[in-house]
Amino acid sequence: MKIIIVGASGTIGRKVTAALEGQHELIKVGSKSGDIQIDMTSPASIEEMFKKVGSFDAVISAAGSGHWGPLEGINDEAFRKGLNYKLMGQVNLVLIGQHLINPGGSFTLTSGILSEDPVVGGAAVSAVNAAINSFALAAAIELKNDVRINAVSPGVVEDSPEIFPAFPGHIPVTMEKVVAAYLKSVLGSMTGQVIKAF
Repeated sequence: MKIIIVGASGTIGRKVTAALEGQHELIKVGSKSGDIQIDMTSPASIEEMFKKVGSFDAVISAAGSGHWGPLEGINDEAFRKGLNYKLMGQVNLVLIGQHLINPGGSFTLTSGILSEDPVVGGAAVSAVNAAINSFALAAAIELKNDVRINAVSPGVVEDSPEIFPAFPGHIPVTMEKVVAAYLKSVLGSMTGQVIKAF
């Protein structure tokens, strides 16, 4: 399979890439590194990436960030950081990529546990994650040519100890479990699912 991995150099992306390397043709995409650089907030940049890649079988998006901070300090601009990057960036991978992906291909997006198990300071991220989950469920019933879509929802991962204090009571999830969720989405047959890795 020819697989585009957006966010290939990130904490999750690196492990997913390593699990697929040698078995599939991988195109590593990042904001500053990889085979192709992309601006996730720019539909034109996403479209240009697809043009460079040509035909492909799958997209894995392990990229995206959002605003962290107390609710009382969030303004419109801060909230839109996650909307523009993590939400619309991933949505546009699908909206543009659906016209170019090979029949029977798949999209795998990334949301996160905060969609259903919020923490203080994470309201903006919680909203974005929930929207990604809902988009994947809804898009699955409209994609053509047997193209599949799922969202992987990871918990706080063991390789990110610097953020453990922000997740009191959360048990860090192993990278093995997180990677398995992505492989299940890409190599399996399910669609319209939120695959929980926590």
